[in-house]
Amino acid sequence: MPKEILEMPIETATMELPDTKTIRLKWPDGHNPDFKTGQFITVYWPDTPAYKRAYSLSSCALDRGFYEVTVKRDGKMGTRIVDWAKAGDKLFVIPPVGKFLPVYEPDKHLVCIAGGSGVTPFRGFAREATRRKLETKITVLYSIRTPADIIFHNEFRELEKENPNFKFHVTCTRALPEHNWTGRAARITSDWVKEIATDLPNTVFYACGPNALVEFAEHLVIHELGVAKEQMKTEKRG
Repeated sequence: MPKEILEMPIETATMELPDTKTIRLKWPDGHNPDFKTGQFITVYWPDTPAYKRAYSLSSCALDRGFYEVTVKRDGKMGTRIVDWAKAGDKLFVIPPVGKFLPVYEPDKHLVCIAGGSGVTPFRGFAREATRRKLETKITVLYSIRTPADIIFHNEFRELEKENPNFKFHVTCTRALPEHNWTGRAARITSDWVKEIATDLPNTVFYACGPNALVEFAEHLVIHELGVAKEQMKTEKRG
């Protein structure tokens, strides 16, 4: 049975960074879909129905009444959303699908490797775990160029305060002295991941972001750490 495609208004449009915007798509009255945190929706504009783009949900399944996606200025769709989308505009939405799902089990440690806008689904992971007060450990390892590129920095820090099982680690690959960055300044390495993931049999790895980062993470986890492929979930952003 095909899923119902619905037209949804943009309720809010929030600039997270100069090149990144979160749009909140309001569900129609009476709409109550069943979906999972970590899935993605596909959207298109009414005037260009042939051009569709999939975006991971940056909201979680406990957020009701709307979907949120967080979009970088990239390609035709990303540029139009970041530069022009505003409250009141309407998009057609194909319902959530996907298998990039958090394994919310008490003895599991979810190690989430992200680059750029690839951090957006992990906001949903952390939100749901925090609200449900789950015992699942979640650690985000976020690689960005400079401190100015961190998406959801304040929210992730607040989630850390609320949830003792959640950690948000940022590493900057191009931090300069004028950035006054006091955190880690290097690429993600196997040694760093080993420091974080101390119980490999009970760790589930996730990687989301540019193709190069995801492929690097796959090689690191499967070949360097010797983790089974079944313990790795990936989502590439081109």
